[in-house]
Parts: sequence; C-alpha cells; structure tokens
Amino acid sequence: MTDSLTERINSLMPQAKADLAELVAIPSVADARQYPPEHCHEAAAWVANAFRDLGFADVELADTIDGSKAVIGHRPGPAGAPTVLLYSHYDVQPPLDDKAWTSPPFELTERDGRWYGRGSADCKGNIVMHLTALRALGDDIPVNLVLVAEGSEEQGTGGLEDYVPKHADQLRADTILVCDAGNAAVGRPAATITLRGIANVTITITSLHSAMHSGMFGGPAPDALAALIHILSTLRDADGNTTVDGLDNTQTWPGAPYDPDHFRSDAGMLDGTRLLGDGSVADLVWARPALTILGIDAPPVVGSAAAIQNTAAARLSLRVPPGTDPVKAQDALVAHLEKAAPWGVHVKVDRDGTGSPFQATTTGPAYTSLATAMQESYGTPMASLGQGGSIPLCNVFANTFPDAEIILMGVEEPRCLIHAPNESVDPTEIAHMAETEARFLRLYGAR
Repeated sequence: MTDSLTERINSLMPQAKADLAELVAIPSVADARQYPPEHCHEAAAWVANAFRDLGFADVELADTIDGSKAVIGHRPGPAGAPTVLLYSHYDVQPPLDDKAWTSPPFELTERDGRWYGRGSADCKGNIVMHLTALRALGDDIPVNLVLVAEGSEEQGTGGLEDYVPKHADQLRADTILVCDAGNAAVGRPAATITLRGIANVTITITSLHSAMHSGMFGGPAPDALAALIHILSTLRDADGNTTVDGLDNTQTWPGAPYDPDHFRSDAGMLDGTRLLGDGSVADLVWARPALTILGIDAPPVVGSAAAIQNTAAARLSLRVPPGTDPVKAQDALVAHLEKAAPWGVHVKVDRDGTGSPFQATTTGPAYTSLATAMQESYGTPMASLGQGGSIPLCNVFANTFPDAEIILMGVEEPRCLIHAPNESVDPTEIAHMAETEARFLRLYGAR
C-alpha cells in the first residue's frame, strides 16, 4: 500500500544508501588477528552517533568481557508505553578470498539492482533499517526504545551474552526485535520463529604407531583413514537422512514450506544433484537434526605417499532442532561414533561445545502487530520460518526476560550470500522492512 509513511521511507532511501556505504567502508571484523580493533571502535562510534541524532541521548559504548564494545542507548516514549528493544550487530565476517569478490568487499557497489559489500545485509543493513524506520516516524514514536548493537556476534565470543544478564534492568523490554534474520525471498515477509542449536565434536582415530608402507602392510593392517571414512558413512543413510542413534529424525515443520526449487537455487545445487532426506525441505532444515562434516585431517592428494595412515581426524557439526537438548544430542553423537568404530581402532572424541535451540512464543500482541505491519508494508501475509543457524543470544534474552516477546526479522534473504564472497542486500528489502518496523512500532504502541 502507498501512504505518507511509504512515501517518507522512499524519500529516505538515498540517505539509507549513504549510511550503508559509510558503514560498509569500515572493516569491522572483530578478530584482532586479521584486523585492528580500531575498526570495530570506529563502527561502534558511527552507530552511537547515528542513534544519538535520533533522540537516544544516553548512548554509551559498554565494555564486554571479550573486549568488544556494545552500543547501548534509550529513547523514552510516552508514559506507560511498552518498551521495544532494537538489536543488531555492527561487526562483520572477514571477506574471505578478496579475489572471489566482483567488487571490493568494503566498498558499497550497486550492481543489477542490489547493493554489494561485506555487512551490507549481515548486519549493517539491519542497522540502516532501524535508522530509516525511526527517521520516518520522526517524533511520533509511541513506545519506549532500547538500542543494543553488538560488536562481536560473528566471532561468537560471548561478550553480549555475558553482558545481558548482568545488566537486565538496563535492557528490560516487553518485546525484543532481533534483527539478524530475514525473509524467505525478496518480497516475501516472514518472522523466524525457531533456531536450531548446535553440538560440535572432533573425532580422532589412531590405529598404528606410525604410518606404514602400503605395499608391505596394506591389507591386514588397520588403516585409520579408512576407519574414519567407515564411521562417517554411518551418519547418513542411503537417502541422505542424518542417522545418529538416539536422535529423532521424524519431526515435521508446522510453518510455511520451503519450495524445493527455491532451495535448490538458494543452495547453489549443481544440475543432476538431488535433494537429500525423505521429508520436506522445511522438515530437514528447520525441524530435524543435521550432521555436517566440517573438516578432515588427512594427507592431501598432492604430496601424499604410498602409506597406510596411522591417524586421521574429522570435525563434525550437529545442528539440533527445538525440543532436543543439545547436551543429550552431543552425548548421542559421541556414543554413535564410538560404537561405529571398526577393527578395534582407538577412538577419541573431543566435545567442542553446544548451543541450545530456540523457539519463540508467537501468540502475544507483538506478533499480532507484526503480522499486520508486514501485510500493510508488503501487501502479502507474513510467513513463519525456521532458521538452520544458531543465535545463542536469543536464549540469553529468553532466560533473562521470560515475559518478553522475541521476534527475529530483518533484511537478509537467501540471495544476500551472508558470510560468503559477494554479500549483497536488495534495497527494496531495506525499504519494506523499515516500513514494517515503523508500522509495527505504531501498532504495538497503540494496542
């Protein structure tokens, strides 16, 4: 629909592009081994100043235990109004291979209707979305606002996760907008209502005192790499289903479906490859456990010798759906690996850590207001999606503020290629999601 709010958002898009260009130009990778921490401090100061200009008079750069700065601020609304927390993060993933980028990673570049640059979607695009929504509303903001912009989310070092419970009174809100998610596709509005948790392990196989000549000993001597391959092959069945003993692999997704053709395109599947598993795509990416082999330690092809390997290792990631305890899932994975080991080889499994899944409660007034806001902004109903990734902060928010409604939304969608080279954002998503947020704040404040 088109009204004065839509028109204001559209008129603000040149400023939104300029803001995003300034933010993308700051290489705020929160890893001092790759980038000086001054870049993150610069990005934090940029965010603080931008929101200070919009009435967040008490903005501060709060220290966290991992050395990052969290941008914290408040904008009071009318007396008795509900409080909404606006979350995003200003740190970004490293660009990875600069040569894989069509345009410079830290220079916002428009191409084929999209804006390219590291952080353009994840998550600086969401910061710009917040700014655009608030500028469109001007002084007519009928809620109290809390700002939280994180500085180390991509590194997963837990600075804000530690900060939130210790500063609950400073951050308390009725609704928390976690804007580090997005829609099913451009123009298809959605709220993410579940996140899978995670349980990682590293398995090491040892079978001989040292590598041995394959001609002299190959055959009867146990090969550690072959044993590892055997173990890993038991983690999926012939149809590609994850088959970890003790984990439920039959759950179904109750929300919006994930079109198989869209998934094939989103995942960059090659011609002739087929989808794995015997459930729907939504079942497999949002409702069931999924085992991924992240890496293998073994001799590379170039430089390899005619030898039986005495040791081999693999790092495994188990994504855990809501309703499954990640520690118990990790226990099940460890037991499965140990049981599957052939030939009496020695098995050592190191636990790399766990993260709990998340499931939002969607029956409150904030979700009702959001559904209306998305319908008005996009002209199509809001869908409910899951997300295969993990955001541990959501569980910290839920545990610290058990009565708050937590909403995951944002400008990210599959074509954004977040975490990959050539990350981009569709500016129409910034516009529509800024309008959605502005409408949400109006509706929620008037309830």
